[in-house]
Amino acid sequence: MDKRPLDVVVMSDLHLGTYGCHATEIVNYLKSIQPQILVLNGDIIDIWQFNKRYFPVSHMQVIKEIMNMLSKGTRVIYITGNHDESLRRYSDMQMGNFQLTDKVVMEINGKMTWIFHGDVFDATTKGSAKLLAKLGGHGYDLLILINSFINWCLKAMGREKMSFSKKVKNSVKKAVSWIGDFEQTAAELAIEKKYDYVICGHIHQPQKREVVTEDGSVMYLNSGDWIENLTALEYRQNEWTIFQYNEKDFVKAKAPVVTMDKKLPKLNVLTDEVALFIHSLALQS
Repeated sequence: MDKRPLDVVVMSDLHLGTYGCHATEIVNYLKSIQPQILVLNGDIIDIWQFNKRYFPVSHMQVIKEIMNMLSKGTRVIYITGNHDESLRRYSDMQMGNFQLTDKVVMEINGKMTWIFHGDVFDATTKGSAKLLAKLGGHGYDLLILINSFINWCLKAMGREKMSFSKKVKNSVKKAVSWIGDFEQTAAELAIEKKYDYVICGHIHQPQKREVVTEDGSVMYLNSGDWIENLTALEYRQNEWTIFQYNEKDFVKAKAPVVTMDKKLPKLNVLTDEVALFIHSLALQS
């Protein structure tokens, strides 16, 4: 598969280090694109739920692909989110074409674009509610793990996959209302700041829509996630589009999963001289 040249790519909510992360799919996608700028918009490594016993090779491959992009000239901007908030103490660090920050404002073809993760609007990620959010994150991870097993069974029976978390979100009116409020709040703040675009992550809900108020208008975009939706935002030819990962498009170009099993050569520390000396001692005895 030829790499698609893109001006800007925004990805968020990869949640590396969790069972729900679709790392192989992320690697496939990264191998298929050649962006000038890659924006990682928060919750890339899930430090909240990080467990040293679970960080598969495929998750390391994601980091390797990002490093490959850096080495080939892609500018990588890592915007911190709530799940990787411990990196915020190092905000505004820059090394070569890698930048770590909490938010970024870009002028893209004359349009002012404001990009940040979005957890600043979420009261459940702060204070005492943060503990409940972390516990909820573990429960969500378990739900995704169960969902993965059920989807494996459905695929074996030739049936379509299903998402438990999506069904829960769509069926709970409060969750739907909260997502709407989140989008409206982000858009209204961007209008107040006179931005043309506002891009968020955090809510795992890919979106592209114009928000109009009596004070003006703005294009609100959300990059979605790589747990449920497998989406990213792509900017090319003066237009933002939502990329939706489709497994069928990557069958031929599927990235092989590297294993860490290495066959080491047989250990032999005896030189000819030492072996001869030991042999002579054996004969003397």
